[in-house]
Amino acid sequence: MKIDKKLIEELKNYLDEFGLTEIEYQDGNKKIKVGKNLVSSASITAHKPGLTKTKEEESGTKISSPIIGTAYLAPEPGGKKFVEVGQKIKKGQTVMIVEAMKTMNHVPSSFDGTIKEVCVSDGQPVEFGQTLIIIE
Repeated sequence: MKIDKKLIEELKNYLDEFGLTEIEYQDGNKKIKVGKNLVSSASITAHKPGLTKTKEEESGTKISSPIIGTAYLAPEPGGKKFVEVGQKIKKGQTVMIVEAMKTMNHVPSSFDGTIKEVCVSDGQPVEFGQTLIIIE
């Protein structure tokens, strides 16, 4: 299969033009997916599915992403974060925002507890069901 560099470059330009983190194109059996990596490699390694986790990481209750989008830890750039590690939170309190198609979706806590770990970084693309926060 010959790689269509012109098409890939065009898709890459669409990412910037429309403020996207990834785009997928399909023509028959040919499928091309282009995306931006907005997180450090350390974050990717630490939260890559399938890696062995310690018992401490497995304990706690997880808050997962309700949609595919981009996670934001604060209501605006440079603003105060919704939650910090060690902070006590109440059921229904917003823990972060997941933006999808220019719509800001507040992610509420499902229960009371203390923030044990924030599993994503600000501006990181997230998948449906991906763990965002771990609460004790």
